[in-house]
Amino acid sequence: MLWAGAALLGPARGDEFEARYQAVVDARGQATETERLQALFKVDWAYALASSPELATYVGTPGYDTRWTDLSPAAIAERKRLAGRALPVLATIDRGQLGPADRLSYDLFKRETEEGVEGARFLNELDQLTQLGGVQQDAAQVLGSMPANTAAQLDNELARLRGLPAVVDNVMALLAEGLKRGVTPPQVTLRDVPAQVLNQIPEDPFASPLLQGFAEPASPIAGEEMLRLRTAAAKVYAEEVRPAFQRLHAFLVEKYLPGARTTIAASALPDGSAWYAWRIKTETSTTLTARQIHEIGLAEVKRIRAEMERVKALTGFKGTLPEFFAYLRTDPKFFYTDKDDLLRAYRDIAKRIDPQLMKLFKTLPRTTYGVLPVPASAEKSQTTAYYYQGSAESGRPGYFYANTYALETRPKWEMEPLTLHESVPGHHLQISLAQEMGALPEFRRHGGYTAFVEGWGLYSESLGDELGLYTDPYAKFGQLTYEMWRAIRLVVDTGMHAFGWSREQAIEFFKSNSSKSEHDIVVEIDRYIVWPGQALAYKLGELKIKELRAYATKELGPKFDVRLFHDEVLRNGAIPLSALDEHIRAWVDDQRKK
Repeated sequence: MLWAGAALLGPARGDEFEARYQAVVDARGQATETERLQALFKVDWAYALASSPELATYVGTPGYDTRWTDLSPAAIAERKRLAGRALPVLATIDRGQLGPADRLSYDLFKRETEEGVEGARFLNELDQLTQLGGVQQDAAQVLGSMPANTAAQLDNELARLRGLPAVVDNVMALLAEGLKRGVTPPQVTLRDVPAQVLNQIPEDPFASPLLQGFAEPASPIAGEEMLRLRTAAAKVYAEEVRPAFQRLHAFLVEKYLPGARTTIAASALPDGSAWYAWRIKTETSTTLTARQIHEIGLAEVKRIRAEMERVKALTGFKGTLPEFFAYLRTDPKFFYTDKDDLLRAYRDIAKRIDPQLMKLFKTLPRTTYGVLPVPASAEKSQTTAYYYQGSAESGRPGYFYANTYALETRPKWEMEPLTLHESVPGHHLQISLAQEMGALPEFRRHGGYTAFVEGWGLYSESLGDELGLYTDPYAKFGQLTYEMWRAIRLVVDTGMHAFGWSREQAIEFFKSNSSKSEHDIVVEIDRYIVWPGQALAYKLGELKIKELRAYATKELGPKFDVRLFHDEVLRNGAIPLSALDEHIRAWVDDQRKK
């Protein structure tokens, strides 16, 4: 999770980018329209990296690793001033003179920029911290993502560490403004955040997640040089960083949590209904309304529940579906008792999938991946799992993070669909392939649409049968549980944010239709509360990919090749669902002609 925004963009830096945008306009008649379009993409990407140095670290671009996003009022004002600056430049480029690939990039760039301008009316900058992310989690993740193999690289990390207290103070100022304007996360979701802050600042500097680069015992850096760096890092930590986080902790406990809102709906925020509608549009890349999505969710819950009844019968269980849910949540045979055993099992599943991928894909990524536990400092309030993308540029593999907190809530029957989603053929495969598409502009290689990315992840869970998984009915029921989980999201997200559902009502709906543990359900519902609309993307994206596969299968008959289909779905990186629909239908037409 990375902060959005502009970093250290004073007036001179803003003027520099103004001049670079204008240079693209001035090149009319001297360069082709394709050349000007690519030049615009490069200027705008350079602005994105200067605006968000964490993004540069994330994608592996060197030169930004000493800085953080500047959240001062001046930088925020400059960011708002420059919002949409690329649009009048884009308007000078004749789309008709572009080739098909560049026309798609033109359209996606225009759409993303316009949506960003539309969203600038909302007070996103006041939304700095939740139980899922914020400086109390993201800072350690960014620092941990930095290369730390040379003294120069650790000097960069040291410089960034020195800048962290200013980030913390700016975050507190924005949170205080949020209190005044009624823009905070719901109070109930913030209950674990003060502990997350304290987890960053143990008394021993090298026990802190913030100093992990300096605590590496096998560092290749020579002894005296490493001693210098460790001494400097410990000093900065003790004198500046730790006190800043202690200030943040006191602010949260004494002011922010007591003053946070007691409502849960996005519609309860200032301009909240419009804000939620914008989130739906941008997260799902559709024009569906909250009501339409709610109804799709109810229909999917009904359909999947019937399939659950069928699979339950295969296990020989004689009770009702709710009784089967309770059995799956509580019987000890479904749970590991050792965290290392759980992680080993996840790694085993991943390595069993790897050699089977050629059955379904012709093109596979070069970037490797691994499986790690969710950091202990955040595991209690973090979701079941997540993916952290790698970077070929900086030599960082991708990682599937599995939550090992409360092992009695991590059933074995959920592990196969979760691995398919987070590693391969899910997020790692799709995101790494996009990163490795050198012909695409940077904003497409490293960006994308949630409905595509998460829709592909959920669709990947359904490929387990074809990849040799789900060989017993419990594992198959796990896949259905995960599909049901995403269908439930359509109902409860819209229910809470648009139709007046209470948190308790959402939890109860989830429990009555799923075998997921109560801990997971509460964490999930609280996630939807603080991240309105994001959870809608999964099921809607999966439904579109399945619809297109069924269409291609029917239209092409014996000519249908699932490997070619999957390559075509992934060919353009993450794109809006409407663009995916158009591309696949054109591909089917082309296959017919062949």
